[in-house]
Amino acid sequence: MESMVVLMFNNFFKNKKVFITGHTGFKGSWLAFWLLTLGAKVKGYALEPNTQNDFFVVTQLEKKIESVIADVRDLNLLKKEMNDFNPDIVFHLAAQPLVRYSYQNPKLTFETNVLGTVNLFEAIRSCNNIQACINITTDKCYENVEKISGYIEDDKLGGHDPYSASKACSEIVSASYRKSFFSNSNIDDKQTMIATVRAGNVIGGGDWAKDRLIPDSIRALENNLPIDIRNPDAIRPWQYVLEPLSGYLWLAAQSEKNAKEFGGAWNFGPDIKNAISVNKIVDQVIKNWGKGKWSNIQNPNDLHEAKLLYLDCSKVKTKLNWLPSLDIESTITATIAWYKEYFTKKDNMFNFSLEQLETYIKKAQSLQLQWSN
Repeated sequence: MESMVVLMFNNFFKNKKVFITGHTGFKGSWLAFWLLTLGAKVKGYALEPNTQNDFFVVTQLEKKIESVIADVRDLNLLKKEMNDFNPDIVFHLAAQPLVRYSYQNPKLTFETNVLGTVNLFEAIRSCNNIQACINITTDKCYENVEKISGYIEDDKLGGHDPYSASKACSEIVSASYRKSFFSNSNIDDKQTMIATVRAGNVIGGGDWAKDRLIPDSIRALENNLPIDIRNPDAIRPWQYVLEPLSGYLWLAAQSEKNAKEFGGAWNFGPDIKNAISVNKIVDQVIKNWGKGKWSNIQNPNDLHEAKLLYLDCSKVKTKLNWLPSLDIESTITATIAWYKEYFTKKDNMFNFSLEQLETYIKKAQSLQLQWSN
């Protein structure tokens, strides 16, 4: 499998030095995992994993990459660790990623998601060889007026809750640094590709965060409790974790072509058929788990959360030739399979996750997706 994977993405990542902030998180750890199979040299910079069940822990990634446990708000340490590594590519995932937590801790959310992004670019400015930086933000960075047509990259940024607003700010910071320091006419005379990427609601094995639908569902099911749902009719663009990661990796691989052309914002969302309601997702989860039920705990006085959210991904389809691979049924099946494996063979999670990655790649190859060959 290793030789097959290394040849993907135009063999771009083999022997590349890749620096990941947020490598202990859900998406960050899956990204580090995939990069290892591509032959990259990976260094991560992030806080401690939230739990001992997290993907980063159970796949024992700490033994396989260089891992620095630190805060992205610490500019001096971030600069030191990045300069010591002297990376070719940077992926920025370090963030406070939860909507409901952001209501409870708005200051921490803005400091981490906005000033953390500033610190990242200041650290990049101090390095000489970085080809590309991909800042992973969110589909929630748009000013959500709950339109049906889907948001495109040029739509207005905004955000009702502190998390969404902080990610909109991170987008603005990225654009400012790109124009000021990393474009053709800039202060630093650097040609680093600076891109931001906006994915949908990402699900998959190894996520245990509080107030996220899949982890909350798994905890309830494992304890034979009903799954509490706050917004059963809310519609989100659900996608398997490897879907947007394939897009991020493919985008970074374009940095050898034209930094200006491939910089800027990109949506990496699922097929429109994957944008379904929360209650339908939970029904699929219960079906794959084999038993369970859910309970509607909707409260009209609860914290604000958007009801409708779609992404228009025409740009990545036409300019990157990127397409999603999985329908919603396959997405849920793969996700629940990971948790089932965890509860039965916890010491096998590296190999099982590798099998899931291989299965996903084979699916992409069967669709003849450009990045997969």
